[in-house]
Amino acid sequence: MQYMTLSFTHKNTDITTREKLSFNSSDKLLAALKMIVSHGSINEAILLSTCNRMEVIASVKECKESLSFILSVLSHISGINKEELENRADMYENVGAIHHLFAVCSSLDSLVVGETQISGQLKTAFNFSLKNGFCGPKLRRAMQQCFKCAAAVRSSTDISKNPVSVSSVAVTKAKELLKSLDGVNAVVVGAGEMSELAAKHLLSSNANVIIINRSYENALALAKKLGKNCSAQPFSNLREAINKYPLVFSATGAPHAIITNDMVEGKVFERYWFDIAVPRDIETCRFENVHIYAVDDLEEIVAKNLALREEQAKVAYSIVGQMTTDFFKWLQALSVDPIIKEIRNRARQSALNEIEKAVKKGYMQSEMRESIEKIIHQAFNAFLHKPTINLKNVLELAESDKIIQSLQYFFDIDDERLKDVLITKIENSERDE
Repeated sequence: MQYMTLSFTHKNTDITTREKLSFNSSDKLLAALKMIVSHGSINEAILLSTCNRMEVIASVKECKESLSFILSVLSHISGINKEELENRADMYENVGAIHHLFAVCSSLDSLVVGETQISGQLKTAFNFSLKNGFCGPKLRRAMQQCFKCAAAVRSSTDISKNPVSVSSVAVTKAKELLKSLDGVNAVVVGAGEMSELAAKHLLSSNANVIIINRSYENALALAKKLGKNCSAQPFSNLREAINKYPLVFSATGAPHAIITNDMVEGKVFERYWFDIAVPRDIETCRFENVHIYAVDDLEEIVAKNLALREEQAKVAYSIVGQMTTDFFKWLQALSVDPIIKEIRNRARQSALNEIEKAVKKGYMQSEMRESIEKIIHQAFNAFLHKPTINLKNVLELAESDKIIQSLQYFFDIDDERLKDVLITKIENSERDE
């Protein structure tokens, strides 16, 4: 079994491509996961889709064939040429895949380093896959460890102190453009997590917030939750609102633009619209005094954020590196025990077979069988004592994987033969924690 991750992010993919690769509905997500795990080499899969990334996290028998198939699935769903996807994607295997997963969950790979949303988004993706039967023991254990890693990074560094998100960066940009948000009327479209964060940051900057959402009840509930200086309007008021107020922040889960060119009227005042959704909520506008900022346009502030957190990021990456090493040591320890047990069982069975032959041929009396079995068993225990200790100590060596694989080769111990034992041990260890 191997770990593999295929990653499309703000680092290697533009927003137009990420829009095509986004999975903004449960039905679409379910269909994609069904297709991915239909391949014989792919055992488990999780699909993470956010405004800044789309990742396939998988447990596979073989990486090359699995990668090709996943790219074919994504090409079929998105309509993007498979070769283009392959050229854009970052692909990680085994240690690299787990290190990347831990770094992502710890928000070290985010557009805004230290933002706190990604861990929750990963939990949602994990739970969806688990609930629908696409995630088993291998990925389950990796995900549980990645959440522990993220918690360790948060508790050991200040990287998430005064947490920053794409929503807060957008509000910071608006404040920079208008000099002050005191008393400014701002429209927030959507009632989800990103919209709520944007509204909170606007309110803390003394702006007046109008929540507009397709469900007026949800907009009203959010406005009541946020309290003073926050109100709700029905979705039918969207056109009027975007032409009346200077600020718009949109973060819906709509699969297409909800603010279109035909809705925009010419006005004399400057308007600043922040589209923090993927796929984008706002079409390109023909009016010069309507300034639209998408997720990828906020990188200047993100760069400042990164510089401020660089030292903390070094500490965080050392934690990620150590916990990645610990994770594989733990997995190897699990795999060593059944190998030792298999070698001992084979030695014992060989001895029993020879004793049986000796009795049948009259080389020894049957009443001596039990005593001879005990002697041979003790002899094998003595013989295997030192190799057993050495094998357990191998886990501390950099080349431990190769040594364990060589041992499996010499004794012809198939991975499949050990798989059930390994899965049982993983499940037992989870219950013990």
